[in-house]
Amino acid sequence: MNFIPNVPAISDEPVGTDEPPIARLGRLLVETGRCDARSLDRANRAADESGGRLDVILLQLGLVSERGLADGYAELLGMPVVSTDRYPPEEPLLPEKLTPRFLRDVRALPIALEAGELVVAVVDPLDLFAPAAIASATGYPVRTEIAVPIELEAAFDRLYPREGETHTNPDDEAVPLEEDAERLKDLASEAPVIRLVNQIIFRAVETRASDIHIEPFEDRLRVRYRYDGVLHEMESPSPRLIPAITSRIKIMARLDIAERRLPQDGRIKLAVRGQEIDFRVSTIPSLHGETVVLRVLDRNAVTFDYEKLGLAPQVVHRLDEMLALPNGIVLVTGPTGSGKTTTLYTGLLTLNAVTRKVVTVEDPIEYQLSGINQIQIKPQIGLSFATLLRSILRQDPDVIMVGEIRDLETAQIAVQAALTGHLVLSTLHTNSAAAAITRLRDMGVEDYLLTAVLRGVMGQRLVRRLCDLCKTEQPAPAELIKRFRLDTRTERRPLTLFHPVGCPNCRGTGYRGRQAIAEFLAPDAEIERLIFARTDHSAIERAAIAGGMITMFDAGIDAALAGTTTIEEVARSIRSENQDG
Repeated sequence: MNFIPNVPAISDEPVGTDEPPIARLGRLLVETGRCDARSLDRANRAADESGGRLDVILLQLGLVSERGLADGYAELLGMPVVSTDRYPPEEPLLPEKLTPRFLRDVRALPIALEAGELVVAVVDPLDLFAPAAIASATGYPVRTEIAVPIELEAAFDRLYPREGETHTNPDDEAVPLEEDAERLKDLASEAPVIRLVNQIIFRAVETRASDIHIEPFEDRLRVRYRYDGVLHEMESPSPRLIPAITSRIKIMARLDIAERRLPQDGRIKLAVRGQEIDFRVSTIPSLHGETVVLRVLDRNAVTFDYEKLGLAPQVVHRLDEMLALPNGIVLVTGPTGSGKTTTLYTGLLTLNAVTRKVVTVEDPIEYQLSGINQIQIKPQIGLSFATLLRSILRQDPDVIMVGEIRDLETAQIAVQAALTGHLVLSTLHTNSAAAAITRLRDMGVEDYLLTAVLRGVMGQRLVRRLCDLCKTEQPAPAELIKRFRLDTRTERRPLTLFHPVGCPNCRGTGYRGRQAIAEFLAPDAEIERLIFARTDHSAIERAAIAGGMITMFDAGIDAALAGTTTIEEVARSIRSENQDG
């Protein structure tokens, strides 16, 4: 037997240090930003309790990606990572000496004969058994290279098709639905697919992503995570796995896997980090397959606290004043993903008491709130916002939250509820607080009803927070000082601003987490006059500013001066680059 080991055994001590290879690997993963220190500590505890290997547990828990672990092995051992074009294109090497079952069991695959050596791709380069056994079976000295598991599985599937396996029929209509559904179930039940989907989901939770986007294209499958409102692309699985990954997610969400022509919505509940995490799933057909988006609804990652949300004290004070009123309508506005629901939930929790009945009508219910009656609308059976609102009013509630006012019917019932002694909270998709008034008017709500029931409108956005560990302070450029009149906003001298740098703690972005910036409009006599005069939202906004309202943009500039965000981030979020302050 000619076997040349080219990696240290796990139990071997590296020369010149007492640190074992696994410990060095963990430290290397943190230093290179492939894993954070908190996740490594958690994996170390799990390894101590279970007796398992640290690297295996990191992967199982989704704390490091398959590509990240492979690159870590490569740096630790000075070995190359196998590129996809290195795998044999059509025929396996030495099939007469190595059985597919053995190779799958040891997760190794011969990929080339070079200078009398057999090059073998291995998932676990610290395991010496597989190369030794392959060397013994083939009679060749073995040199190992590191494989990314999902790429190795794809090569296996191509070189060693499972018995009875058939390729996807390009003409979907030619395959009977029952047969097609069974084929998709089989694809989705493969262990590598289950492991890959779990890893995608668990990694998103561990790294505090808010959304997972899985998008098929002609030649690749793109996976992106949304961090702090910005999408980041991750390593992409093989495009051959598109049907399997989509079907696996649809099975988890209890959707119809045979239906690929219509959009579908569902939910997944999984235990991650010992916590129950909900995922809202949406699938939409696209040119090359179904686009899947999972919204991560982690109750433990969301803080229902005004201060931690970053809202300015004066805005919180005005909002609390409005929520203390016995009746009327209070609105929170902003685009999708601006934190409107979180703000409303925070307000609801301050109102939640034994002496009040609080009811919500939502689409969907994002977080479950103890002590509050939450109702999910179901348009497919006629349960719309308007229908449920009518029924809820007969339940004698004190506070009603309507997930969103989308049409005149819902708006009219909300107004009627406010007129009959209820406090109504809701959201609108508008770009500013003042625009909410004109939106309701455009829906058909009469001016005199608006002035009678509207108590306040809060417009908000989310901006990324600067990472506290790596942000740097620099003198403010003279151009910015002049453009935004920074010298009139603070007495601090010299004027400085903080800037993002990037470190492992913030995934190299310079930002970690988000905070809300908001404006609060409370209609006064002048604004009521403008409503009756049917003026546009610009005139209403100017009147509100004259009455003391601090705009979202000004609130953002104040946050930048306080060192929690940047002017560039405020301008990006509010899209007010041309605003002169």
